[in-house]
Amino acid sequence: MTTQLVGDVLILALAARVFGADAIALLRRLAAVGVRAGVSEMTRHQRGAGR
Repeated sequence: MTTQLVGDVLILALAARVFGADAIALLRRLAAVGVRAGVSEMTRHQRGAGR
């Protein structure tokens, strides 16, 4: 996890405390995007970087 991603997650967590349910939904979407990016990265390395 990069330092920038950690900072983004912390800011969103703070926004969740301040703004409530809307920020929590945004935090969930960010988590889902992170998971998709991680899975995509893993499968890309398994297939080979050249493909």
